[in-house]
Amino acid sequence: MFDELLKTVSLKISTVRSMIKTNDRLRKIVFQDSSDIQQLKKNPEFAALVEVTSSKREWQIYDRCAVVTRLYAIYERFVEDLISDWLRLMPDLVPRYSDLGERIQNTYREGIGRLLIDIKKNRFQHLSIEQLVQGLSCGIAGTGKYELLPDAFLLHEQNLRKEVLETLLKNAGIDEAWKWVINHKEIKYFVQEIRSRQNSAEAELKQLIDYRNQAAHGSVNEILGIQELLDLADFVEALCKSLADLVTYNIILRQIAIEQVSEIGKITEWFKKPKAGVATVKEVTLSLGESVFLVLVNDELSYCYSAKIESIQLDGISHDRVQITSETEVGLKFDRDARTGLTVYVAKSNL
Repeated sequence: MFDELLKTVSLKISTVRSMIKTNDRLRKIVFQDSSDIQQLKKNPEFAALVEVTSSKREWQIYDRCAVVTRLYAIYERFVEDLISDWLRLMPDLVPRYSDLGERIQNTYREGIGRLLIDIKKNRFQHLSIEQLVQGLSCGIAGTGKYELLPDAFLLHEQNLRKEVLETLLKNAGIDEAWKWVINHKEIKYFVQEIRSRQNSAEAELKQLIDYRNQAAHGSVNEILGIQELLDLADFVEALCKSLADLVTYNIILRQIAIEQVSEIGKITEWFKKPKAGVATVKEVTLSLGESVFLVLVNDELSYCYSAKIESIQLDGISHDRVQITSETEVGLKFDRDARTGLTVYVAKSNL
């Protein structure tokens, strides 16, 4: 559902990884102690590069500062964009402003008040007093379609540590965010396989922010290894994926409430090699290329994403389209991996 946002994040983080590896390789070439370096120095461009290069240690410290600053910026921008997209969808998910809940209404009212005071600041030049007043007025009066301006919810001054992140999301109507994050498959893999359970997700985020703040204030005198920097990039990407799935899950919950989406069954068997399985489904029409949502939420695992159907089989026979009228086992292959126990959701138009 947030594929474009995640693609942007992945591209930016891929660039960070490339720069980490490129600079590491360049340092090895520039500071190597061999006869090869003398040959390289005969090239005027390389000689000029060596001439302007700082010490190896200063270069490594610079890389550390640049990487952690960039990674935090990617994370913060993603969170703000994600919340903004969620809020723009809200009028369609909760048609009546009065049904939003007290917390989100209070946050919006207070946020609008702060924006009205600070409207002349450069960061709010894209807003007008008319916009601010009209959006809130339509909601309270119930006249026309209301609008939630994201700026009113993103007035944070602190770094997005766990507590601040949770508060931002809760104020926008998304509860228990960190519980979801620590149970998400991408984060669990990072903590268990990359960090060997030596660091929690909360500690990892705190460390990134501490590194970023040290870089911003110029108090850095310790280098970080190449693998440590690459691991930080992996963590930020996993964190962004977990948050995208969290918001997707909350959208599904809202769509269920207004009867736009419905549960149609569960995956009862899954085979890794063909990336296909068996699902017990009921009362639905399924077609090749159709998108479904696959969800699993319990005390140990958070799992939610959209997938496209690539193959449908009934009794071993392939179909482009099937209409199920009673509980039936259907063979399904998706464009991505899944697992046993996932609940399958589809738009009500397919029922």
